[in-house]
Amino acid sequence: MNITHYFRKPINSFHFSIERLFNDIEHSIADETNFHFDRKTVPHHCASEGAISKNIRWASKQTDEINHITGDIHYLALGLPGKNTILTIHDINFIKRRHPGYLLKYYSLWLLLPILRVKAVTVVSEETRKDVVKRVPFLAKKIRVIPNFYDPRYQPYPKPFNKQKPVLLQIGTRSNKNIENLIEAIAPLNCKLVIVGKQEAHLRALLTEKGIDYTWKEGLSDEEVLDEYRQCDITCFVSTVEGFGMPILESQAVGRAVVTSTTSSMPEVAGDAAVLVNPYDPASIRQGIESIIINDELREQLITNGFANIKRYELSHISAMYKALYEEVYQTANRA
Repeated sequence: MNITHYFRKPINSFHFSIERLFNDIEHSIADETNFHFDRKTVPHHCASEGAISKNIRWASKQTDEINHITGDIHYLALGLPGKNTILTIHDINFIKRRHPGYLLKYYSLWLLLPILRVKAVTVVSEETRKDVVKRVPFLAKKIRVIPNFYDPRYQPYPKPFNKQKPVLLQIGTRSNKNIENLIEAIAPLNCKLVIVGKQEAHLRALLTEKGIDYTWKEGLSDEEVLDEYRQCDITCFVSTVEGFGMPILESQAVGRAVVTSTTSSMPEVAGDAAVLVNPYDPASIRQGIESIIINDELREQLITNGFANIKRYELSHISAMYKALYEEVYQTANRA
């Protein structure tokens, strides 16, 4: 079976998470089957209506036994044959944060019309499925959950817990990561904050104002990010909204306790292996962090539960779900 994965055109080094995800999926499936994968990247960034139209026209000249739009460029479905095309949706925050004047355009091109056209839609969490179904309830039967998997390079890495001055790790710096409230929460604590992501001047100013000991790291390699998990004591991931929440699993895989939010997809991904806090309340975040620092038994139980939780997100398991979907779509397309 021949399958083509369609990818967005990356912006410098910013867009590579989806590409890495499906690279591992391809290798995992191809190693065990006669599936053959091809990769195609759209020729234009989708920053304008002209670029979108050109990408759709380009897609109309591409076809394979299975076409899989891997995320972000949902509108590409309008140029591909619907009967053998799959769309993966990672989140729909792009609709939630759009100006009302653009809402219809994005709803139509990124949600309604692509889902109408394709044979099947995958989403990475039950929370994202609910978000999508809420907006296209009449298309709910097309939508199924296939989660992301954690990188198999993330393995247990025992380390003594620094109770006197724990290192807190924060991955990502976009506005939804809620770093302002995290800073407010940890200001009274004796800890060190390590931030990985694009540097923001207003956050630096707030860190300085609050007198927080911190290190900010930008442009790290995959191995360097993995080492940050290994060296930390607690991972803080108190986002206001997420489509999935990969840092939760990466932290659990290494063997670190996690503090995350009660909102969005995070409780679903974390299972019973994280302290859940209200991301809008710095006092709640602080209490969650303090509970891990103070309570040795709780911390060890979270780590143990984390190792059990990540089994749901192993590469072999997720690859098997995609393999079954490809076979299903191939069979129905050839019966049509």
